[in-house]
Parts: sequence; C-alpha cells; structure tokens
Amino acid sequence: MSDQGWAMKGELVLSCNCTVFCPCVLSLGGHPPTEGYCQTWAGFRIDAGHFGEVDLSGLNLGLIMEIPGYMSRGNWTAGLFIDKRASVYAVKALTRIFTGKAGGTTSLLSILVGKFLGVEQVPISYETRDKTRIFQIPKIIDGAVTPVPGKDREKDTVISNSEYWIAPEIIVAKSDKSKMRAFGRNWNFAGRSAEICKLDWRGP
Repeated sequence: MSDQGWAMKGELVLSCNCTVFCPCVLSLGGHPPTEGYCQTWAGFRIDAGHFGEVDLSGLNLGLIMEIPGYMSRGNWTAGLFIDKRASVYAVKALTRIFTGKAGGTTSLLSILVGKFLGVEQVPISYETRDKTRIFQIPKIIDGAVTPVPGKDREKDTVISNSEYWIAPEIIVAKSDKSKMRAFGRNWNFAGRSAEICKLDWRGP
C-alpha cells in the first residue's frame, strides 16, 4: 500500500498515569511525566476520514503506549486496536497511519516507537454522555473521562494555541474510570490525568 493522501477528523480521549495534568503537553516532551515514565491509552472516534480511496469514516480505534522517560527521547512501546467493523483495506491503512509510515501528523511515531506490539481487531465503542466520554473495548479498556470545569463552571478548562503534536487545543480532564488489560499489562488510572482533543490529522 503506497503512501497516499489521508485525513481523519473526529475526537480523541487519552488517559495516562500522570497524577496531575500531563507535563508533556506544555513541555513538548522536554519534561518527564509525573511518575518518571508514561503509561497511556487513547481512544479515537473518526467522524470523517480516508486513506486514498479507502473510507475510514465511522470507525473507532484504541492505542496503548508506554514511554520509559522523556517523551522526546523515544523508545516507546505501542499497540493498536482497530474497530471490528473495519475492512481489510481500512485495517492496512490505519496500521500505516498509526505506525507513522503514512507520514503527516503521525510521522514521528515511526521514529519514537521502538517496539510495536501489533494490531488487534475488536469491537470498540466511543460515546459522549453529558460531558463525559465513555470509551470501551470489551475485556480490554473500560474508560470514562470527564473535563475539569474552569472558574466558569459551565465551561471546561482548556489549553489553547499549543504546539502539542496531537492537537493545538486540549481539554484538561480527569479519568473517572480507567482500566486497561492487554498485551500482558494491567493498568488502573482512575482519578489521574486525562485529555480530550479534536482529532484533525492528515498526511503525508
């Protein structure tokens, strides 16, 4: 599958082991995670997307990552979960995108990820209830993430105009529930740092 133009729009939610909001967002990887290392899972809802002629719209994804220290130093470990509804062509396309091989927004993953644990095709759900994002992969990820309200209690706490590679605007959030069991790992990040961002990625 040759490199082709690709794009995806939607939303992503991320839950990690940092005790307070992830310092990697503002330091751009120049400051270590609060625990000295990072363990994280992310859920993706693709509202509209394509890889060349392959339609990616309506699919959900899950990504787990472990980073041993400073994010910018690499040696990441990653594993990918792709919606069971995805066609074989969509699976190939999404694997290229999320391993960085398709270029564009995710290209740095091809440099920073030293170990790729593989791809599993599974049922994935991504819902919004009030302001809480519910992300679930049966028997693998059970997550509920809620934005942190600001001084105006009707509005979320938001970091805007950042150079963070995932998105320039990040809703500061906290995990109400965050369990992940896969690839020999067993995590529980309830009460810890989380993020909600618009998904607007493209390449090459």
